Amino acid sequence: MAKTEVILAHQVIGLGAESDQVKVAAGYARNYLFPQGLAIPLTAANKRRLEALRQRRAQREAHEFNTMSELAKALSKMTLVLNVKAGEEGKLFGSITAGTIADELRHQFEIAIDKKKIRLEHPLRTLGEHDVELRLHPEVTTTLKVRVESGTALPQPVEAPATAPKTKEAAPQKGKEASSAKTGEAASAKAAAKKERPPKKPKAERKAE
Repeated sequence: MAKTEVILAHQVIGLGAESDQVKVAAGYARNYLFPQGLAIPLTAANKRRLEALRQRRAQREAHEFNTMSELAKALSKMTLVLNVKAGEEGKLFGSITAGTIADELRHQFEIAIDKKKIRLEHPLRTLGEHDVELRLHPEVTTTLKVRVESGTALPQPVEAPATAPKTKEAAPQKGKEASSAKTGEAASAKAAAKKERPPKKPKAERKAE
């Protein structure tokens, strides 16, 4: 396959950036890079444009660095909350991947980040807070807090039926209280007996009899 040398006029992922001189397939250059304005042929006339391309590249990289630095500061203060289904022991039904985090950042905060910039050693599979590294730029990294919460309703504890309070039985009277009660009862009996006795007749009536 024939190769040709070109000068990149814009950044091309996997190939290079502005002012880079690279070798590519002639058909790729002719059918894609040149028509899209991504590269120009390597000629003596085009070499004079290298300095302008280098300046453009420096400006672009400085802008990207500043933008990513500001984004890193904002992300370091954020907490991304994810509601998931989980079992009783806190294990997730499934897992949270870099793609999941990228989608939720876009959905919750309208922040678009390539999932390849989200560095997860392994998918998240447990509830709680996790520190996730984001490599936003070759010279800019930050940490995003991801809090995984259970969206599964937990079973409510069953309450025991209420029982009626026990009534205390009157304790038998003891000591002085018992004796005073008996004395009171005797006095009441004597008073009742006096009321039932017939009244005594006067002495004059008794003599006449």
